[in-house]
Amino acid sequence: MVWRLTPAGPQAHQDVGILNFAKVPENFLIVAKELFYALLAGPIPAGETRPAVVSLRLYFKELVRFFTWLDQRPLQRCQRLESVTGDDLAAYQKYLLARLPAKHQTRVHGRSAVRLLYRWRSQLRADQLLFDPRHVEGWSESKRRGRENDTNRVPEEVMGPLYVWALRFIDVFAPDILTASAHWQRPVQRRPHSPGDRTVKTRLTRVLDTYLEQRKPLPATRFGALHLEALAAEANCATSSVEHRYWDLVEQAVSAVGLDEGTPVDVPVRGQLDGRPWAERIYVTKGLHTEVRHLLRMLQTACYIVIAYLSGMRDSEVKHLRRGCVRVELDEAGHPYRWKVNGLAFKGEDETHGVPATWHVGEPVTRAIAVLEAIHPPQVDLLFAPPHPGVRTTATQAAPSSVTNLRLRKFIKWVNEHCARYGHDDAIPDVDGRPWHLHTRQFRRTLAWYIARRPGGAIAGALQFRHHSIQMFEGYAGTSDSGFRAEVESEQALSRGEHYMAMIDAHEHEGLAGPAADEAERRLADFGHRARFQGQVVTDQRRLQRILKRHDPAVYPGEFVTCVHDHPKALCEKARRGRSEQLPDHGGCKPLACRNVTLTQDNIAAWLRVLERIDRRLAAQPALPPLRDRRMRARREEVIDFLVANTPEGTIP
Repeated sequence: MVWRLTPAGPQAHQDVGILNFAKVPENFLIVAKELFYALLAGPIPAGETRPAVVSLRLYFKELVRFFTWLDQRPLQRCQRLESVTGDDLAAYQKYLLARLPAKHQTRVHGRSAVRLLYRWRSQLRADQLLFDPRHVEGWSESKRRGRENDTNRVPEEVMGPLYVWALRFIDVFAPDILTASAHWQRPVQRRPHSPGDRTVKTRLTRVLDTYLEQRKPLPATRFGALHLEALAAEANCATSSVEHRYWDLVEQAVSAVGLDEGTPVDVPVRGQLDGRPWAERIYVTKGLHTEVRHLLRMLQTACYIVIAYLSGMRDSEVKHLRRGCVRVELDEAGHPYRWKVNGLAFKGEDETHGVPATWHVGEPVTRAIAVLEAIHPPQVDLLFAPPHPGVRTTATQAAPSSVTNLRLRKFIKWVNEHCARYGHDDAIPDVDGRPWHLHTRQFRRTLAWYIARRPGGAIAGALQFRHHSIQMFEGYAGTSDSGFRAEVESEQALSRGEHYMAMIDAHEHEGLAGPAADEAERRLADFGHRARFQGQVVTDQRRLQRILKRHDPAVYPGEFVTCVHDHPKALCEKARRGRSEQLPDHGGCKPLACRNVTLTQDNIAAWLRVLERIDRRLAAQPALPPLRDRRMRARREEVIDFLVANTPEGTIP
């Protein structure tokens, strides 16, 4: 009567649950079992596909609702599917609308589940639905317009300290936590003693004298009682010997020095935070709640935060990372310059068990993966398996999303309690008076936001997020309807406006170089005049935004050039062949040839740094291959010619 679906779950972190047929009315029990056997393992009818295992529990829940409704109708009770009529299904649709008025998607799932009885009727022998519910008048409802991605981004004021504390766990706390974990898991080497062994009292007395001499409290459980097992382990004797023969010695020691907050691990805390150890001691209580186990979970959660945030992986993809998944690419001098993580992708793929995929990541991700590999013994391959041997908290190989969400919120709580205890001033702030409700999907969404705000970000994001088009990534990051594009453009314009005001105040707009220098000076001077209208300097951001909206000089600062955008002259615009939005494309900029280029002192300094790097590489040993050497020397000449033609004499040393 209970089918456990976990063995059929294709993903290590999915707890797909059970099908409890005891909830199905008796009249429909056999047909329900026939249907779900067919969905799991039976022949597939023509034109159908086998549904994902994770979807079966949802279908089962909705069919239990439908069968119960059929069985309990007071006047038109149906005992078989073949007696169900179109009027019955129309009445069931009205029932869904009345019972679930605000849950449109749940009603959709409910109707889809009922249609399975018709679509898979060829596999049902006990009973069948004889007509397609889709053709029943009043069965469907108007389709809703596709919604925007409503996953919240993590606010910047939360993401900043959250990321910093995750890195602290990885770089500062991890060595101490892993050392404590190894000490805790180390088996106690005991030699057998007979109940009458006379050396037990000697060893126990020696241990207790040490506590008394150092005025150190005896180990305790988390409930405040003496941790007898830990004390007996120190004396290398049986707990029964201590409890029944020498309890008076223990009581005398407890009355003299008291009990500790727990059972401290006998390892020093070496990690430093703000010039002092990040914790006083690490406690452990075997057989009960352990701080070591809790810290291991927090350390694994910190690794999750860094990996999910810096890679853009989905939760399923993070949970399937395995030992040895990192690949580092080195340059000719042996320095790492690119880090890749190999794993499995699931969404949108035909293979239920995933397809190989690669993500480009930042170097902190490789440090997080190294810590995860150190958490587990060598025989554990899955990096997000439970972080303590012999303890299984779920039916899955890796923590389900619900468990990870809970641990993410516990991570914020731990950080804030730690800050309050030790006086750190960089706790993770509340949002609207409450701790931020963090969950796994928000990291991918937040990274998309940051990528999309960078020049060329839509292309980079589409590649990193494995989307099939740039438009798909923009939709994921937030489309125009959700205000994403307008918000980004507003932020960028405000940043440019503040940059304009700083240039004008320092008179930097009067000393520009390059082919568009005169035009840039004219535009910025006009903007400065409007911003200082009637002798008042703009300090209010809203007013600055209004001035920019009406009189934007269209001067776009960059690292190597400042673009004075003029659409007919823009080479980046011509390269887009009619797909232009009449905005500069920094990713397609041709600075050495475009007539829209002007140069600030910072731009000139950036080009001089390029020449220095080229010169160092040309002079380095071993020498470059001939083809690359020629190309690099040609590039050097192009840059020098560009600077000679567009900068004051003496710029190039």
